[in-house]
Amino acid sequence: MELNRKIFAVIVAVSILVGAGGMYMGLQVAAGDNALPVMEQTKDADDETTFEQALLESTNADSLQNIDKAFDMIRGQYFEEVDEQALIDGAISGMVETLDDPYSDFMDEDTAQQFMQSLDSHFQGIGAEVSMMDGYVTIMSPFRDSPAEDAGLRPNDRILKIDGESVEGLSLHDAVLQIRGEKGSTVTLTIDRPGVSGEMEYDVVRDEIPIETVHSEVIREEGKTIGKLELTSFSENTAEDFGDRLQQLESEGIDGLIIDVRGNPGGYLQSVEDIGDMIIPGGETIVQIADREGGVIQEVSELEEEKTYPIVTVIDEGSASASEILAAALKEAGGQEVVGKPSFGKGTVQQALQLGDGSELKLSVFKWLTSDGNFINEVGVEPTVEAQQPEFFYLSPLALNEDEQLEFDMNDEKVETAQLMLEATGYDPGRTDGYFNEETEAAVRSFQEDEGLEVNGVIGEKTAAQLHDLIIEAIQDPAHDKQMKTAVDVLFDALE
Repeated sequence: MELNRKIFAVIVAVSILVGAGGMYMGLQVAAGDNALPVMEQTKDADDETTFEQALLESTNADSLQNIDKAFDMIRGQYFEEVDEQALIDGAISGMVETLDDPYSDFMDEDTAQQFMQSLDSHFQGIGAEVSMMDGYVTIMSPFRDSPAEDAGLRPNDRILKIDGESVEGLSLHDAVLQIRGEKGSTVTLTIDRPGVSGEMEYDVVRDEIPIETVHSEVIREEGKTIGKLELTSFSENTAEDFGDRLQQLESEGIDGLIIDVRGNPGGYLQSVEDIGDMIIPGGETIVQIADREGGVIQEVSELEEEKTYPIVTVIDEGSASASEILAAALKEAGGQEVVGKPSFGKGTVQQALQLGDGSELKLSVFKWLTSDGNFINEVGVEPTVEAQQPEFFYLSPLALNEDEQLEFDMNDEKVETAQLMLEATGYDPGRTDGYFNEETEAAVRSFQEDEGLEVNGVIGEKTAAQLHDLIIEAIQDPAHDKQMKTAVDVLFDALE
């Protein structure tokens, strides 16, 4: 039966590919259809036949026959015509759902094709990685300087609606396909944010997101030369680009190095291992890969000449997977400082397994451990030096309806948000507890006058939108990046 052969294919693929090459960390099913490359896997037809014969002799044969019987019953006796392929895909999806694993998923042929199309050097979308967490389509990390970040989306935001339509019942991939779209078009996401009461709406303008994963910069202060490498993901070419840029920085005589993996959702396992070979002391463990039987493989650095300069890594709650491998290795095996906030906490390894008909199974096949053997899943990597960004970095958007206004003598959360925004942009509201007093009204009038808006001391839709734009500009201004400033200070302390 077709159903039996496809179920066989799932199990055969797993048995062949466990331990095979092409593993990757933090497979991205990003809003906007960004995804890191996956290795195509093949299987031998003779191996499949042998496996089928062995499986039919196993104690699970009766259970598989029940699946086959159920398929035939539904196909033959259900009161309406059924889509046989949908039944088969549903059976596989059901098996994956029983794993209760947000990182394992089944992709039918159409979804898999969309996924593979995202392996170009750029894509059009909002620029965020999403995952299915506790039944919710959840943002793991918006990419740095992406439309998602510019709009104010944050890690752990739950997407409730896309363009006003509930995502309840949608698979992760179906939700992603609705979020993606052409450059310049707008998608409206309704968000539930932990710790914030009520739903929030974000209008995100899709754009072309280049996949350039390594950015370098030289910082010169107090007679010292500091190299900075920002990694936005760990893709197929990231390690090579990292090596080239590191070599260029070293040719300029850097005294220290900062590696910024904030908002980096992960990528290829091989990529982070190769980078580890460039900066982790030789003979030290970069990462450990553990299987379900308890077997552990250690990936050991092959660096021949240890770096003589200090290295500081910067992380935040959007640093996941391969980012966490690198940060933990530098902390535990390299004895280096890590600055920022605790990372996301993703400690599993996925593979994309071909089912033979164009569909794919994305499956968590291993867990990874840090250099010292710690399992950071749902825990994250703890920084050695904790550093928070300014409070306005974490403000919810001030979204007002067309006729909604904030004015004197009001007292609510939106007023508090407006007061914090005014304070962050240089206008003293007098207080930030949510009560709209005379000083707040004066601050609003000053803001409106400076921005060429109608001066009435009332915050309406236009004033709120302008406040939001200035907050985004402030967030993107390096002068306000307290975490990076702390990283530079820590590096200078290490150089003394």
